Amino acid sequence: MNIKIRKATEKDAPLLAQSILESSRSGKKKGLFDVAFGTTDTATVLEKLEKLTTTTTKSYCHYSNFLVASVDGVDAGSLCGYEPRIATHEIFAKAMEELGFDNSYEARLSSYRLVEPEFDKKTFLLDFMAVKDEFHEFSVLKELVQKSLLTARLKGYRIVQTMIEIGSVEAILVYKKLGFSEIDERRSEFYEEEYGRPGIVRLQIHL
Repeated sequence: MNIKIRKATEKDAPLLAQSILESSRSGKKKGLFDVAFGTTDTATVLEKLEKLTTTTTKSYCHYSNFLVASVDGVDAGSLCGYEPRIATHEIFAKAMEELGFDNSYEARLSSYRLVEPEFDKKTFLLDFMAVKDEFHEFSVLKELVQKSLLTARLKGYRIVQTMIEIGSVEAILVYKKLGFSEIDERRSEFYEEEYGRPGIVRLQIHL
């Protein structure tokens, strides 16, 4: 199996949209972006996510933050790596504005904000880890994560974190196999009522 990692381009928008949707839903009927967009219609959410990855404003969902893995020349999955100090909530709001949303989406995300960790300026963040079912998941994810860690190191970061829903056992195990450790978790009844999971666990690795 020949695995290659490359930087995503604008042409990867459909793949990235699918990865964001699958990662955020994490086996549930709805995830963060279903709530943000105010719909659980998969086709509609994917359409808006494609646009979100290609907005002029470079939010954390922008294609420039993604790496894409291919196996024997076929796109297999992707992973987002970004700098929270740059890709702020304000930047995300501007990207959403490009999609035609006013700030009313913020109210819909109120339960998520209750469990969202706070990141300092010295942290690099990984998100939206997804690999197609037909590929050997761990090998591909390992390559994606290792390349992302190298990117973080070259940018001067020594701490890399990720946040995963409590109960997403497979994703947590993958990160732990790659050297990450749990550092904290945040729970909320309101979050569980909205998303069907108790909250968010944060994992970290030192470079």
